[in-house]
Amino acid sequence: MMLRSKVLPFLFCLVVVAFGTKESDLKQCKHQCKVLQQIEEYQREKCYEICEKLYHGEKQEKEEINFYEGREEGKNNPYVFNEEHFITGIKTEHGRIRVLPKFSERSKLLKGIENYRFAILEANPKTFVVPNHWDADAVLFVAQGRGTLSLVRKGKRNSFNIGRGDVIKVCAGTTAYLINRDDNEKLLIAKLLRPVSTPGQFEHFFGPGGRENPQSFYSAFSSDILEAALNTRKDRLQRLFGQPREGVIIRASEEQIRVMSQHEEGGIWPFGGESKGSVNIYKQRPLQSNQYGQFYQVDDSTYKQLEDLDISLNFANITEGGMLGPIYSSRATKIAVVVEGEGYFEMACPHLASESESGKRQGSKETETRIGRYQKVSSKLRRGMVLVIPAGHPFVAVASTNQNLQIVGFNVNARNNEIVPLAGRNNVMSQLEREALELGFGLPAREVEQIFQSQQEEFFFQGPGGRQSGRAAA
Repeated sequence: MMLRSKVLPFLFCLVVVAFGTKESDLKQCKHQCKVLQQIEEYQREKCYEICEKLYHGEKQEKEEINFYEGREEGKNNPYVFNEEHFITGIKTEHGRIRVLPKFSERSKLLKGIENYRFAILEANPKTFVVPNHWDADAVLFVAQGRGTLSLVRKGKRNSFNIGRGDVIKVCAGTTAYLINRDDNEKLLIAKLLRPVSTPGQFEHFFGPGGRENPQSFYSAFSSDILEAALNTRKDRLQRLFGQPREGVIIRASEEQIRVMSQHEEGGIWPFGGESKGSVNIYKQRPLQSNQYGQFYQVDDSTYKQLEDLDISLNFANITEGGMLGPIYSSRATKIAVVVEGEGYFEMACPHLASESESGKRQGSKETETRIGRYQKVSSKLRRGMVLVIPAGHPFVAVASTNQNLQIVGFNVNARNNEIVPLAGRNNVMSQLEREALELGFGLPAREVEQIFQSQQEEFFFQGPGGRQSGRAAA
């Protein structure tokens, strides 16, 4: 035993010294493992395994460094939000709800969406989220998992099963509760909220609850008020509302899950109209599709509940090595979250460019404001990151070369919005008159046309260093 305990640390040191990123280095590393004396066969196999892991891991890391070169994760980028920017509003051992602060607190450039808030709910398998309502209208997107959502409004309860890709509107004041009915997978729901009481702020209101964790809003009333309203003795009310609870997200039994899961997929909207309670974005016909990606949309034409919110949702599946855009939205500001994969994005921003120019002009006699100046905004993208793309800002998203990049976008001011392509077939430049091209670019129209008409794909393209083919849509 003493010999083995001494040999194994030495084995790791030897592997690290022998390790490199060339095929010859990998062979040398394995050779060193082969000639080692006084070790067991399982230790030799472990040595081979370490060589393989270090070689391929370092090789992939170098490829990623090259792929992401010059692109940070947006720490000082007002349009990008990482894990560190979220506030954990609710947390138990069975799940949590994370919320981004008001967008305008991050930057005055986001003042146009300061009355919207973004949150992510995570619920472990076989858990229950206690009934509550919000002083905000909300649009939900199921990013992962499957559950059952119950909504109580206008004296009626509607319960329906939800799954990955479902879009649901929850009106302000609606009592809502849900279960994660899966045995193994977490339930992840992204939520865009529009507060109706205090601009930019919303609260959860819990009816079921106790003295704390969560406190029931019933317990805020005087005991004589509750006795009269509920026609119940004080001691029974104290028993109901005086107990500490286990949290907002709690474990449910198999039988409780089974009973609450017996509902149709999507459900029927019982609050007026014939629409379903939810719609699945993956089941829509793609607006754009080729080997480099697919683009789906849900708006008020496919889901009437979105009509009064002026919000739509997009889902982009960019295949490995592919890219979306460059494009821009004419009216809508996109609040997007990466639901799967990795990659990066770039955006042309006139606001940051003007701030930079303003800083340079300080102390000088120059007072003229220059237009037509743009600063490149870029960042790595990975699962869980949120980015904001303001209206009119051209941007592009690129998937890594080893996995698809999937992004869902909540579009604010979506009514009459147009997605304008800047490259590929039907790009906006190809619609301009020849004289306009010559005057705008200062080159012969024929030369400009050749450039803007050379890309035969549309919307999705092969990215920088991308492969010729990618995996199919989700």
